[in-house]
Amino acid sequence: MHKVVGLIPTRFNSRRLPGKSLKMIGNLPLIIHTYRRTKLAKKLDDVYICCDTKEVVDVAKKYNAKVILTSQKHKCGSDRIYEAFKKIKKNYSQIVDIQGDEPLIDPKNIDKVVDFHKRNKKYDIILPNLPTKFTTDPHIVRLIFNQSKEVLFLTRSNTPYHFIRSTNIIFKHLSVVSFKPSALKSYATSAQSKLEKIEDIELLRAIDIGLKIKTFSLRGDSFSVDVPKNLIDARKKMKSDKYYKLYGNS
Repeated sequence: MHKVVGLIPTRFNSRRLPGKSLKMIGNLPLIIHTYRRTKLAKKLDDVYICCDTKEVVDVAKKYNAKVILTSQKHKCGSDRIYEAFKKIKKNYSQIVDIQGDEPLIDPKNIDKVVDFHKRNKKYDIILPNLPTKFTTDPHIVRLIFNQSKEVLFLTRSNTPYHFIRSTNIIFKHLSVVSFKPSALKSYATSAQSKLEKIEDIELLRAIDIGLKIKTFSLRGDSFSVDVPKNLIDARKKMKSDKYYKLYGNS
């Protein structure tokens, strides 16, 4: 039987916004928004928060969220979910990494990622993208891919460079990533790569070790809460968010 687990990595002491996982958005901590929205997805058999501090464990339990405490030494979320996956000790055919700092993630997009990977089983990793207005913001990771939608590179740089002509669109990294269990193991048991360390983009390691990544486009306006301005924007958008109305008071 094909079973799918959703794992939500979160690091409490973020460099750019310390303690962000427990920052309040409306009447809920950020990480609980991500958890409850992920639970609204129909294609996941189970969901766990994967955190590095007892503070987050306590908050998760307060809101009846399943949680796994992991090491504080992990460099990125994919390493963290691999430790959590080993602790679960259940047979899953697919692992979906939903970044803990995406409080506005669309549950339908999670389901679309699950289904897309089921249809494209030869790929190790599925990394969706959001077509987005061109920006030079280095906090936004963009995908470079070929005509077969195979990911060639990920970067924070001003790419594609406007040398001969300009473009008004980029393909933004969406923080819902589907792994084959074997691919996650290969990734997490490999050392950080040179490119990963330079750009601080964890999936560059997957490209460096030869894992096959395919992308496809989704619609939406989800974004990561990386800096204080993102938190302000999330609080504004949450007030009128349709999913928040479904889970916000439960």
